[in-house]
Amino acid sequence: MLYLASQSPRRRELLGQLGANFSILDVDVEEVPFPEEAPIDYVQRVARDKALAGWEHLTREAQADALVIASDTEVVLDRRVFGKPKDADDAVDMLQALSGHTHEVISAVCMVSGKREEGDVSISRVRFAALSEPEINAYVATGEPFGKAGAYAIQGRGATLIEHLEGSYSGVMGLPLFETARLLRSFGVAV
Repeated sequence: MLYLASQSPRRRELLGQLGANFSILDVDVEEVPFPEEAPIDYVQRVARDKALAGWEHLTREAQADALVIASDTEVVLDRRVFGKPKDADDAVDMLQALSGHTHEVISAVCMVSGKREEGDVSISRVRFAALSEPEINAYVATGEPFGKAGAYAIQGRGATLIEHLEGSYSGVMGLPLFETARLLRSFGVAV
């Protein structure tokens, strides 16, 4: 049985696009970078921590034959990791920093079973248009930036902020489908 260790409706939607049957595990993992931790290492660690937390939950319930997949996605500009905004002011600050710049979106996926653990990572480059203060405030007022790394949603109104995308659209959304499908196949899951 396949389980997705995620609270994200976007990840559920994306994994569903692959046609795999899965159930949801609600895991809570601390998402704070270690001092001097490289952004890619941080994102991979959090994805792994989520998968392992899901696996530990299942093994307590005697489901040792299960597979658990988890992901983490972060926006990075000049080695600064932009998590989810705490409030409207934080969202405005993030969008102002991203305005007119190209940033990276790192999306890591990790899969664990009783016998092995594997992960993969997708790195996309996203260029924001130069945004005015009224544009930023109007976008934040929609509520869409909340709960989203970097304070925007590429699959929503946030798409209007983006001049150029190089990489994985699904990775920017929160689950890189190419890497995810490759991992699922390697664990014997049909997609």
